[in-house]
Amino acid sequence: MLLKQLLFAIFLLWGLQTLLTKGIKRPMRIITIVNQKGGTGKTTTAINLGVALANKGKRVLLIDFDPQASLTYSLGIKDANPTIADVMLNGKTRLTSTLTPTQEGPQVVPGSLTLADVELSLSTKIGRENILKNRLDGLEGFDFVFIDSPPSLSMLTVNALNASHEVLIPLQMEILSLQGLTQLLNTIVEVKEVLNKGLKITGIIPSMYDNRRNLSREILQTLKANTKERIFNTVIRECVKIAEAPSFAKSVLSYAPGSNGAVDFIDLAKEFLKGR
Repeated sequence: MLLKQLLFAIFLLWGLQTLLTKGIKRPMRIITIVNQKGGTGKTTTAINLGVALANKGKRVLLIDFDPQASLTYSLGIKDANPTIADVMLNGKTRLTSTLTPTQEGPQVVPGSLTLADVELSLSTKIGRENILKNRLDGLEGFDFVFIDSPPSLSMLTVNALNASHEVLIPLQMEILSLQGLTQLLNTIVEVKEVLNKGLKITGIIPSMYDNRRNLSREILQTLKANTKERIFNTVIRECVKIAEAPSFAKSVLSYAPGSNGAVDFIDLAKEFLKGR
């Protein structure tokens, strides 16, 4: 009898450990990286945060939802067909048919210049705010989906926000970026109130930070003093290697693993995961 009880206890402990390590599935998180100002590091953040998470064993999908298709170019994807534009324009083109593997780890849904046509066509469609959300319905197999949104508060951006659970805001440490933050936050609140009740701001990522410049330090201090949203402790420092990496179709983590840029995005990934 004692032996049976001991074996039963061992079986329960084994089963509990298996459940905790394998059996509990975390829900997929869909996150839009957004800022209406160009050059703030949206694409850079999508790629390098995505790669840093993939290096930690996370299953990551990057969606290039910007008509400039910078993310697609930066990862060396050429002549992609179909793309996210086809998915948006044609309900018969499934999102899964666009998935493109990369050497960096994350999979990519490529963008294209045709997204500019999507922007125009959306103006006449009923339920235009829900198209991307509907196209993502049923997607599975990923821990994180990052949507690289266009540098504008357009219908494409609204689609991205409506399809997402969360928002990340890279913010360049300059006065014009800080001035535009209020408008961006207002837009997110409006989308939350009207379309997507569950949308939340995961945090603001200070980007292109130069500790040698008084302006960078002052902008960061002002941001912390006047913003109630979470501000990541990790700052992405200005780093020439970050700018060079896309020319080699690489993330900064693989192009220059010892650089400040690589270190910063690894730290950002750690902080991002701790915030779950």
